[in-house]
Amino acid sequence: MSPVPPSRRRRVPVSLRRAPVAWERQRPTWREASPALIADALARAQARPTGNWYVVGASRALRPDRPMARSVAGREVVLWRNGEGRLVAGPGSCPHLGAPLGDSPVRCGTLVCRWHGLALDGGPFAGWEPWPAHDDGVLVWVRLDEVGGEQPVDRPAVPERPMVAAALTAVYTRVGACEPEDVVANRLDPWHGAWFHPYSFVDLAVVRAPTRGEEDDSFTVDVSFKVAGRLVVPVRAVFTAPGPRTVVMRITAGEGEGSVVETHATPLGPDAGGQPRTAVVEAVIATSGRTGFAVARRAAPVLRPVVRAVAGRLWRDDLAYAERRWALRSAGRFPG
Repeated sequence: MSPVPPSRRRRVPVSLRRAPVAWERQRPTWREASPALIADALARAQARPTGNWYVVGASRALRPDRPMARSVAGREVVLWRNGEGRLVAGPGSCPHLGAPLGDSPVRCGTLVCRWHGLALDGGPFAGWEPWPAHDDGVLVWVRLDEVGGEQPVDRPAVPERPMVAAALTAVYTRVGACEPEDVVANRLDPWHGAWFHPYSFVDLAVVRAPTRGEEDDSFTVDVSFKVAGRLVVPVRAVFTAPGPRTVVMRITAGEGEGSVVETHATPLGPDAGGQPRTAVVEAVIATSGRTGFAVARRAAPVLRPVVRAVAGRLWRDDLAYAERRWALRSAGRFPG
């Protein structure tokens, strides 16, 4: 069969690979994936300020009748919406006797402690003080000044996105035994895509990588997403790291142009064995100029689990990569 002709590619987003290459015969990328190059990109990302803002989870996961409870950088955090619908965040331990506020219900915007009924409306009360919080429409954030230690800013630096109201959004979360830098380093190594994830990516080529001293600090990748058999969706994607815990992939050409995948790495704190834990919170904000995309948006409740399943398969492998990197670093054996 011949490839999909150019005249039809405007209507059909998929292409037919002319001559698939066996996994073991694809071009090696280990020379290009220089540990020093990746380390330099990581160091530049780590030097960028965050204003002490941390991603906590998905906006959609915040229910009206119960709070969201998370550990962030070793701090118990609780979030809910007050009576005006505004996002509230603060310590997750009740100031009275230390009850877990994440187990408490929300009634008419007031969080009511299950132990003794202490009621919090989001303002300072009985020794409980709120922390700055932000809802960007896809993710919720909390500002932890004591942990971050930077000059605080009023709002987090949310990456540029398609208009959320006209996009299909989904958020996937998975926890790994590593530190945020290991997750970011994974994303700053696009060369591993077709080797490590052959079930999803083929024909990957890094057409541009940053070099020291350049103002443009991005990776540009041409890659095809596998659909089924020889059917693929070719795109060009650009990876940037706007901060020490965030990597953004933006599709700049091909199907879904303008779509964004944000990968946020949130430190949770050590587990019982003293190993670090990091939550990968990945937000997909998909858009398309195709007329049929409106149908996809209406089918979002059905499509979101599919998007999360795809992300889950990738992160099963990528967190193994990040965890291995942390294990080698902590043992002083990491080659970079």
